[in-house]
Amino acid sequence: MRNYLSTSLLLLSLVSAVNCATLLADEAKGLAIAQERKNRDAGWGDSESLTSMILRSAGGDESRREMRTAALEVQGDGDKGLTLFDEPRDVRGTAFLNHAHPTAEDDQWLYLPALKRVKRIASRNKSGPFMGSEFAYEDLSSFELAKYRFNYLRDEPCGDGQCFVIEQTPADEYSGYSKTVAWLDKTHYQPIKVTYYDRKNSLLKTLSLEDYKLYLEKYWRPHKLTMENHQTGKSTDLLIHNIRFNTGRTAADFDTNALQRAR
Repeated sequence: MRNYLSTSLLLLSLVSAVNCATLLADEAKGLAIAQERKNRDAGWGDSESLTSMILRSAGGDESRREMRTAALEVQGDGDKGLTLFDEPRDVRGTAFLNHAHPTAEDDQWLYLPALKRVKRIASRNKSGPFMGSEFAYEDLSSFELAKYRFNYLRDEPCGDGQCFVIEQTPADEYSGYSKTVAWLDKTHYQPIKVTYYDRKNSLLKTLSLEDYKLYLEKYWRPHKLTMENHQTGKSTDLLIHNIRFNTGRTAADFDTNALQRAR
């Protein structure tokens, strides 16, 4: 009996060790894939684009907004982004500024022309909807490795090729998500689909990214992003037009004063 118990305990220890090693290997592979994704998108500098936002209700009613966006790559820190609303009239002049950070909380501000003041977005509110859309404020941040713990799940067919499927667990305690799962195409390491799970670990949203185009012979950008909310039936499309790189943007274009002077 003693020999039987000893053998059983040894087998359980071996199984546990194998499972632990597999888990660590999956986390290491997930991080390596995410690192490759980040490396392939480094060096783009700055960009500008025009964007249409299509808001769609659960009943299918649509409303449209027109925006200008600008972005700046920051060495040693997260990217900066500026969004200016031009149409319709009730949102004209509204501006959103985002300073992403790899290890600290992002800084985000919203300028409301009706109030003529800049409102800082608190950390606890970054899971809230951006301008009534299905995109949350935290969805608008740049992709930073330190914001997540990664775990490789599997390979899976997607589109015309194969995808890595990666689980991403947010490090931010105020994130509105318990986890996200990303499908990255194995050729260009670009996301094709991302699913978002709420704090109760229930499926909340799915982001689909389509119509990728190559810029500067290196950088792939999607021209249609659709965020579908499975719990409300609402969805939002972002249609991106006329992306331009190396436009001469500097950090001065992305300070809080830029929110009020940008037109």
